[in-house]
Amino acid sequence: MADNRADTRVSMRTPLARVKGLGASGHGVEHWWIHRVTAVSNVPLIISFVIIVAALANSPSYQGAIAIISHPLVAIILILAVISVVNHMRLGMQIVIEDYVHDKGPKIAAVIANNFYAVIVGVACLYAILKVSLGRILL
Repeated sequence: MADNRADTRVSMRTPLARVKGLGASGHGVEHWWIHRVTAVSNVPLIISFVIIVAALANSPSYQGAIAIISHPLVAIILILAVISVVNHMRLGMQIVIEDYVHDKGPKIAAVIANNFYAVIVGVACLYAILKVSLGRILL
């Protein structure tokens, strides 16, 4: 026999928040999941990065190092590593800012500065990788 009684649990969340699945901070667990996914993806990417840097250290010449970075697979691994690490860095620093900066004005300024910094670092790294890896094609 089905229980037709109304749900008597009391919730402090608004109906809209319940529908959207948002937590107390207003953005749910998406931020938490992205931070964890980038952390997991960083493991193989950083291991690959270390192997690539070791190969560059063993390269006998500058042209040999350029040849290693110009390889499409190496360039793709480096690009993925930059995107993942910069995004992970941005999210981690945002967590620190949100937890420890309590005044609204400085908190907003710090989050904006954090985002700009991450974009600048990411674009500079991606530009360098693309410049080196596509240098032969463009010249």
